Amino acid sequence: MYSPPLSSSSHDRCHSKARINNNTNSSQLRLYQIWQGRNRFYLGGRLVFGPDIRALFLTLFLILVPVALFCAFVSRGLINAFPHRLGYLIVAISLLFSVFIVVLLLLTSGTDPGIVPRNTNPPEPDEEFETSSISTSCLGSQTGPLSLPPMKNVTVNGIVVKVKYCKTCMLYRPPRCSHCSICDNCIERFDHHCPWVGQCIGKRNYRYFFMFVSSTNLLSLYVFAFCWVNIKKIMEARDCNLWSAFLKSPVSGILIIYTFVVSWFLGGLTAFHLYLILTNQTTYENYRYRYERKMNPFNLGCARNFKEIFCTSMPRSRINFRAQVKVDRSSSLNASSYLGGTTNPDLHKMNFDVEVGRRQSVNADECKEIDSRIRSIGAGLDR
Repeated sequence: MYSPPLSSSSHDRCHSKARINNNTNSSQLRLYQIWQGRNRFYLGGRLVFGPDIRALFLTLFLILVPVALFCAFVSRGLINAFPHRLGYLIVAISLLFSVFIVVLLLLTSGTDPGIVPRNTNPPEPDEEFETSSISTSCLGSQTGPLSLPPMKNVTVNGIVVKVKYCKTCMLYRPPRCSHCSICDNCIERFDHHCPWVGQCIGKRNYRYFFMFVSSTNLLSLYVFAFCWVNIKKIMEARDCNLWSAFLKSPVSGILIIYTFVVSWFLGGLTAFHLYLILTNQTTYENYRYRYERKMNPFNLGCARNFKEIFCTSMPRSRINFRAQVKVDRSSSLNASSYLGGTTNPDLHKMNFDVEVGRRQSVNADECKEIDSRIRSIGAGLDR
């Protein structure tokens, strides 16, 4: 049968309907909006924080409030005691130091620490494992799917290192990588999860973390020293004893006690991490292997270890959290390739749920139709 061709107006309407259907069935999202970890993202995925970001505000409070008290109360005595505006310089240095520390804190907490992208499917087993899987009892069942060994040997600088398989990320972790249970991510060169910055400390933010800790320690020592200077100036000006000087400037006494405690904690932490840097260890490795006396394959000597941390370029993030992903709501959910073709596992799970829902609705309609036919046949037999 001959059918007349569609007019241009009807042809345009068909294309507009198709475009509307495509727009309603699919939407563009950013990768950070569907990320499976527990991170929190700000500024469109440019800042990557940990799940416990509230700890960041507590740390800012513990740093900025003592500095504010120092500038508001102690600085008056220093400005009057030192000639040639030297007191103003002392206060300005404390303020600039505080701004520098806050920037380091934000860089430590808001930088991707070295998150390893997840796999959508488990890696293929090695040939050696495939041939010896039955004898090593690594099969779930003789007819079931092949399960992967929990560990794998990797050679680093001539030394064999065992790497674990991560069931959450479905990959063999690179050497020095560990899965953080708080952030729910595998982190390269995992050091620890710091509760004070609310973020994992890893390959990409360890430099910022060490500079933050050591700079905060120096600031506390700076405030501690000039609070004592202020007390001494009060004793000389008023010709009084130490207790009377503390009564004249109680904020100086409070800051002396506070900064003394903080300096002990931060000083020990700075010394410990300086030891880790010179020996090329992480906190995780130090606590895990110190009793096993294993040789460190990453130790290159003090000078080269120090250079590796501070004198090398910052490695690029392995994940582009701002990459656009296409989510098809009608049939499937496909994420665009953001790194080596890896996508988010949640999309496949959602796709499976959609397909199962469709099958269940189709089966329900078929059952209703069959039931109606049986009833009609039964009514005919009764007649």
